[in-house]
Amino acid sequence: MSYSDFTLDRVRKTFGLTISDKIDIFPSVQEVECPPLLAELLREKVPLALASNTDKSRSEMIITPILIAVRKYLNNQISLFSGIEFTVDSAQGLNGNCDFIISRSPELLILNAPVVTIVEAKKENINAGLGQCVAEMLYQFNMKLHRKGLLK
Repeated sequence: MSYSDFTLDRVRKTFGLTISDKIDIFPSVQEVECPPLLAELLREKVPLALASNTDKSRSEMIITPILIAVRKYLNNQISLFSGIEFTVDSAQGLNGNCDFIISRSPELLILNAPVVTIVEAKKENINAGLGQCVAEMLYQFNMKLHRKGLLK
């Protein structure tokens, strides 16, 4: 079993999660102005990515430039990983490749916690991919390191 085998109902039952439809989950986060270079890149690349209509094109032409801009905004104090194997707990089906992972560590060669995974809607159907998305975003990797004293 891997992340892609999870449905939303299955991940909810397996890990005892509560589903919330709350929309404004970050009300106190200040907006950041989009850097001019990123705005220009997106104006050019978004139509191309949408026209080709593949996960790969959206990933390369939309998501990657945004994540690089976020890293620059944070003075390169985070690391980015794309398409890497992310096994948290194989026995529970928490294994597979993640689209993108951000780590709070600036280390670029080794994935360190804490992490945030970034996933995208599958085949333009967000509901169909929510189980996989939630499974990838489960906090267990961060919590496992916290319990071992490797993350504070």
